[in-house]
Amino acid sequence: MAPRGSDSVGRRPVSVVFVCLGNICRSPMAEGVFQHLTKTTRPQHPLISHIDSAGTGAYHVGDDPDSRTMSTLADNGITGYRHHARKFQPSDFKTFDYVMAMDDDNLDFLQRMRNKLVKDGNPDGELAKLRLFGDFGGRKGEEVADPYYGGKDGFTIAYEQMVRFTKGFLKRLEVENVDDEK
Repeated sequence: MAPRGSDSVGRRPVSVVFVCLGNICRSPMAEGVFQHLTKTTRPQHPLISHIDSAGTGAYHVGDDPDSRTMSTLADNGITGYRHHARKFQPSDFKTFDYVMAMDDDNLDFLQRMRNKLVKDGNPDGELAKLRLFGDFGGRKGEEVADPYYGGKDGFTIAYEQMVRFTKGFLKRLEVENVDDEK
């Protein structure tokens, strides 16, 4: 029998937080797509427990996602998504199993924050795994360009990436149980 809270193979569900700079474009789009795909591909994906998003900067704390993010999600049938921007906190490394950065700059910022936690006495194994979300899309090191200063096409490209990355991550969870090094 699998442990309580696990699927039939004994894997426990994981929690994921997506992180970009301001938490109004890329990371909420990733969160919305991830929520949608994990709830519509199955009644409730057995390997996902909690999903959120945050920004490394506090520029937009409390704001709704960018209107172009929301219209891109709606254009693709995702209409029930709600979010208010928040700043990523060091405690998120203890709350979540995976922290998914949208680009190398945010990944570097988060890695420095995570390293400080380890240096300050938090065991490495108790902290979330930090990844570039694009690594799950089939092209190692793929970043999601910030569409904020561009047109709608940047949001469309980001949406397509989020779908691909989500499917890749879910496949890794299902096939390999994503238990690789930190």
